[in-house]
Amino acid sequence: MKRIKRILMVCLVGMTCVLTESCIRNEVDRITAADVNHAQKLIGMEFSRVETDSMLTMLNEQLKNYENMRKVKLPNNVPPAFEFNPIPVGKRFETEQKPPVFSDYSGTLLPADMHDLAFYSIGQLYWLIHSKQISSEQLTQFFLDRLKQYSPMLNCVVTFTDSLAFAQAKQADRELASGKDRGLLHGIPFGIKDMFYTKNYRTTFGSPPFENQLVDEDATVVERLRDAGAVMIAKLSLGELAMDDVWFGGKTRNPWDTTKGSSGSSAGPASAVSAGLVPFAIGSETWGSIVSPSTVCGVTGLRPTYGRISRNGAMALSWTMDKIGPLCRNAEDCAIVLDAIYGPDGKDQTVFDIPFNYSPEIDFSELKIGVITSDFNQDSTNKAFNEAALIKLKEMGATLIPVQLPGFPYMDMSILLMCEAASAFDDLTLSNRDDLMVQQAQDRWPNLFRAAHFIPATEYIRANRLRYLMVQQMDALISQYDVIVAPSHAGDNLLATNLSGHPSVVLPNGFLDEKTPVSIVFTGQLFGEGKLIAVAKKYQDATGFQKKHPPMF
Repeated sequence: MKRIKRILMVCLVGMTCVLTESCIRNEVDRITAADVNHAQKLIGMEFSRVETDSMLTMLNEQLKNYENMRKVKLPNNVPPAFEFNPIPVGKRFETEQKPPVFSDYSGTLLPADMHDLAFYSIGQLYWLIHSKQISSEQLTQFFLDRLKQYSPMLNCVVTFTDSLAFAQAKQADRELASGKDRGLLHGIPFGIKDMFYTKNYRTTFGSPPFENQLVDEDATVVERLRDAGAVMIAKLSLGELAMDDVWFGGKTRNPWDTTKGSSGSSAGPASAVSAGLVPFAIGSETWGSIVSPSTVCGVTGLRPTYGRISRNGAMALSWTMDKIGPLCRNAEDCAIVLDAIYGPDGKDQTVFDIPFNYSPEIDFSELKIGVITSDFNQDSTNKAFNEAALIKLKEMGATLIPVQLPGFPYMDMSILLMCEAASAFDDLTLSNRDDLMVQQAQDRWPNLFRAAHFIPATEYIRANRLRYLMVQQMDALISQYDVIVAPSHAGDNLLATNLSGHPSVVLPNGFLDEKTPVSIVFTGQLFGEGKLIAVAKKYQDATGFQKKHPPMF
């Protein structure tokens, strides 16, 4: 009997210890086996009961790790300690930097109708200033007047920078009078997407939480344009946090049809250039943010190679996909701007020191152009324009060869952008300030940021490993051709080349009707913008679509 009592006592004590331990753990642990069982469905995995129980302690410790790290404030301009490298294994580039060669703009005269001045190219405007037919200050006043007249109709300006603009214009005139010539951008007005830091002017990212953000520094691209003598006259609208054309000020409009938006996210730059409100503008692209508004607004846009231009002082959306580029009147204008802003700055560690060599002289009879036939087959809306473009390229002497993109799940790999964007604006999600944002639909940033928090780190890394393979195969394909031609939006080319980091030029390519421009895209070899732009210029010279402008402006 005593023995039985002792056994019962031991069992009761043991049960008490187990219950006590369980109670203590449940008080401390916030993640339970039931939570894990539900979470498995979110990541497409299944664990046994024993495996689940084994993870609980570690999962709760990880939760504390997250909370501790979140106590350290991370502003948007702090990058992660990793870099994307678009250069495949063993790739080599030319090392000689040659003097850039641009077209001869001498002989350009002021137009009889000053309205026509709004659509002069950078080269033409430079000659007018250089030959003293007009001063930079007068040109600046001309474009500021146009911006103020038409921006209410287009909703493309966030902030005018009048005082800075006139100070820069006067300095440009003084320097030119004294014989100091900084190059083709000297004295030329421009606008910049409102995601680049500018001293003394707010940088809003197009979103209410940042509407009054003032950062006491200039982005590298702002500094380099200033050093080239360019004159900044306005900060132009972008879709909220670089998505489409809707920002806290409303929707940016398309100059060809003001009942419609200008697309995005470089909405203001495309709209302003199209309407002749600025000679050129600086935008950015992560996944179509130069290509799409350039298409809709009928302007020429350049998305340079990833790692070509410093992103220091630019809003980060995706550290491994963001690229800065110009939106201009024509392809050579893009070359003029790129020549002023490319190269390392000692701040953005992802920038490569590789020459940019441009000359407009190119022999089409020596060109091999790859044609992404699968993408063209999907673009039924623009079929007639695409076919006409291919016929024109053949007439110009190029050899066209059908090509196929490497077979990767490109759309699935876009979780790379989702994860990085959610991290870039993590503070909005954690503080619930995402509720202040203008756009709250299911497919807008607030919801996408929240959903991205449920993407496992292992899947993000898997996508990066796939991207490594894709970089090798994309380069192996594109390196066989001088350029690749594709429709601007149909198929996989847009996302594939943004993931691989290859440069593209988007060009006006006709009109579906009098209010609807269409476009086509040329993609070049890595850091091959020189040849890419030369091809684009030659095609534009042969077609002339870039010379058409919205009649209302």
